[in-house]
Amino acid sequence: MTNTSFESDVAFIEALAELLNKSGLAELSVKREYGENDRLNVRVSKYAAQTAAQPVAVAAPSAVAAPAAPPPDTAAVGAAGPAPAAGDPATHPGAVTSPMVGTVYLSAEPGAEPFVTLGASVTEGQTVLIVEAMKTMNHIPAPRSGTVKRILVEDGSAVEYGAPLLIIE
Repeated sequence: MTNTSFESDVAFIEALAELLNKSGLAELSVKREYGENDRLNVRVSKYAAQTAAQPVAVAAPSAVAAPAAPPPDTAAVGAAGPAPAAGDPATHPGAVTSPMVGTVYLSAEPGAEPFVTLGASVTEGQTVLIVEAMKTMNHIPAPRSGTVKRILVEDGSAVEYGAPLLIIE
C-alpha cells in the first residue's frame, strides 16, 4: 500500500469518526476491497473500553493503526459512572439492545416522566423506552426484572439495530 493510500485511508477513517459523532450512531463498520491481497476493514464505535474507540486499518500483509475517535461524553450518553472494564456495553449480559434502526424516546411524550430512571427497579415485560421506526412507536420491554444500572442513550437520539440502550442488572 503506498503512502498516498495510507493518507487517504487515514482521512477516510477520520471522516467516519466525525460522521459517527454528528449522526448519533453507535457504530460504523466499513470493508473496502482494493485488490486480492489489499483491503481496508474499519470499525468505529462510541461504546468501547474506557480508552476510546480504536479504528484499525488492515492492509495485507501489515496492519496500520489509525487515530482514535474522541471518547463519548458520559453526560451525552446518559451514563452514570465509568464504563465497564469488559468493554462494549452491547456484550454486557444485562444489556437491552435496539431491535431496529430508529429514534429512541425515554418517555411516552415530550415533557412526560421517563419510563425508567437510573436505579429504578423494572419487571420483565415493563416498557423501558420507545424506538420510533417508520412513524411507528415500538415499545421496548425489559427482557428481565432488575435494576437500571446505566442509560446509554439520549432522548430523541438515533439508534442502530443491536445498539445498546440501557443496562439492567
